[in-house]
Amino acid sequence: MSVRKLKPITPGQRFRVVNGFDAITTDKPEKSLLAPKKRSGGRNSQGKMTMRYIGGGHKKRYRIIDFKRNKTGIPAEVKSIEYDPNRTAFIALLNYQDGEKRYMIAQSGLQVGQTVVSGEKIAPEIGNAMPLSQIPLGTVISCIELHPGQGAVMARSAGAFAQLMARDGKFATIKLPSGETRLILVNCLATIGVVSNSDHQLLVSGKAGRSRWLGRRPRTRPVVMNPVDHPMGGGEGKASGGHPRSRNGIPAKGYRTRSKTKASNKYIIERRKK
Repeated sequence: MSVRKLKPITPGQRFRVVNGFDAITTDKPEKSLLAPKKRSGGRNSQGKMTMRYIGGGHKKRYRIIDFKRNKTGIPAEVKSIEYDPNRTAFIALLNYQDGEKRYMIAQSGLQVGQTVVSGEKIAPEIGNAMPLSQIPLGTVISCIELHPGQGAVMARSAGAFAQLMARDGKFATIKLPSGETRLILVNCLATIGVVSNSDHQLLVSGKAGRSRWLGRRPRTRPVVMNPVDHPMGGGEGKASGGHPRSRNGIPAKGYRTRSKTKASNKYIIERRKK
């Protein structure tokens, strides 16, 4: 993993920091695992804008990722590590011994030619997917299921990882990337290792146009709106705008919005830090 700082030969490149893409081994995706990806531009079926600040962006195709890792006991060779425009992490193309090809989220340190496998009673090595009941305590894990068979939903972005802290009966205690400590059923799958592309947080876009390539239109600050448009709008000159809050009046910056009667509250041992 490395980043490159570009020479300031244009204003947009003056502060630009780009990914070195050292881990990437090919720029051609597997055709059988591509799907079309339509853009809505933030409009609904009537053509009315329901989400602001969405539109444009470079054309992409979706890479079908195997989040479930349900091909148990069949070893697969890592054929390539690839860039995915739909996520911050890199992805790995797996060639299974029975001839099937699948994409998975690549873990940091995963090499081309390496063999990965999912299932029970396998070695806890990078890229292998195992139930939490089989993983040694203290292991760094990622791509974690919340319900058995659901597929990975937690710790999937670049550089993310969680840690298996303890096991008690049918629950395992996991420390999540947010700092939250939570109980998860021990028959949920998780992948060994840290998600790849941890340098993603060091990147600097360099210019506003790069946000447009990602499909983000310019965002209007609430303070410069009129009172009819936002609770923080109005006032003469640079008025402070009152307490920070959302468009529908919910306070921001520290206000807890999680329901006190939510069913999953009993599984959270320690909330994330403010």
